[in-house]
Amino acid sequence: MARQYDLVVIGTGTAASVAAHRCRGAGWRVALADHLPFGGTCVLRGCDPKKVLVGVAETLDQDRRMRGKGIGGGAAAIDWRALMAFKRRFTDPVPRQREDDFAKNGIDAFHGRACFRGPRQIEVDGKLLEGRFILIAAGAVPMRLGIPGEEHMATSTEFLKLDTLPRRIVLVGGGYIAAEFSHIAARAGAEVTVVEQMDRTLPQFDRDLVGWLMEKSAALGIDLRLRTRVEAVKKAGTGFRVSLASGGVTSSLEADLVVHAAGRVPDLEALDLDAGTVQYESHRLKLNEFLQSSSNPAVYAAGDAATSGPPLTPVASHDAKVVATNMIEGNRERPNYRGVPSVVFTIPPLARVGLLEEEARRQNLRFRVRHEKTSGWYTARRVAEDCAGFKVLVEEGTERILGAHLVGPHAEEVINLFGLAMRTGLTANQLKAAIFAYPTAASDIGYML
Repeated sequence: MARQYDLVVIGTGTAASVAAHRCRGAGWRVALADHLPFGGTCVLRGCDPKKVLVGVAETLDQDRRMRGKGIGGGAAAIDWRALMAFKRRFTDPVPRQREDDFAKNGIDAFHGRACFRGPRQIEVDGKLLEGRFILIAAGAVPMRLGIPGEEHMATSTEFLKLDTLPRRIVLVGGGYIAAEFSHIAARAGAEVTVVEQMDRTLPQFDRDLVGWLMEKSAALGIDLRLRTRVEAVKKAGTGFRVSLASGGVTSSLEADLVVHAAGRVPDLEALDLDAGTVQYESHRLKLNEFLQSSSNPAVYAAGDAATSGPPLTPVASHDAKVVATNMIEGNRERPNYRGVPSVVFTIPPLARVGLLEEEARRQNLRFRVRHEKTSGWYTARRVAEDCAGFKVLVEEGTERILGAHLVGPHAEEVINLFGLAMRTGLTANQLKAAIFAYPTAASDIGYML
């Protein structure tokens, strides 16, 4: 006999936890299920552990940049094993903390792979759960590439668990994961190659700023193989041989580690969505504007599983609040992704919010562009950073900020001010009139507008 709940949640990450707590706070009977350690991608296998690694790499990078400018003594180096031990201080306690939190708040938590057994029924480890509502918040997994030997590729999760850093690393793909991991690994002493089919990395970001960052990557010794396709990955002794094709020419690389960095898709395959009458197409759920299944009104989705907004942790939290409200009060809330910043935590970081220049032109908007390298500005010179700049788009007439793109010291923080302005409707003139503490990176905003 099925256990009865008001809400059954698939997943225990950000979206799952936020929605479960909100519905439990409304007096609902709530259950969650996850076949992975409780906590989700961000805190266990993504944002948080990655940023710990980035923080140490940043410290090393600044030490190297400031040599002869006040820093002396012996050369600093990354102790990878100690870094991994430090990272585990953040990740290892999370699953138990989450399980204790669910129990404390009266949320039933189940370990095991969840799958639909009916429109409102979920089976987990032989137990049948039935909910008035079901929330799919199962996160994302690496997409299948169809490359012979792709089973030899490590995932980003496995990279973040390495006790020793291999000497030769190949990253397949040119997105966030490849950019961030390549900057960490190269500074830790690895020989890093990034293989990307397109003519550039990070296609979601401004082409000009990405170009400056690619120059920085090349100066670090990162081998960027653009317009290059991976044909196969084969075992070769204790390592691997990666077969490549570019412009009709074939070649190969020897590697000790090959990392899948070519994108992620919602983790839907094992859910048996057909049994739940939940429609989907090409790894995407079919949802209405309220993040509700278009075929099963009892089912909602949030975060990576919804693929409605940018695949970011704050978006997952936002989605969860929207769906919790809609389940409790009836459909009335729609997600609002205006002014959501996105950051690549390379060194220096690259950030964007709003429209790319080409997107604004396709929409036939009338706007002015402020665009400049800022390696000569005080903010960058003070820390000897030679990769810095911005591009800001402002609509003519309305003075709306259409988009902001930054690379350089503290870009990951300053972009939030542009995002706040866009989300609240502040004009470029109003943002420019703000008085910021000086000297800070935020005090540069007036010169960007």
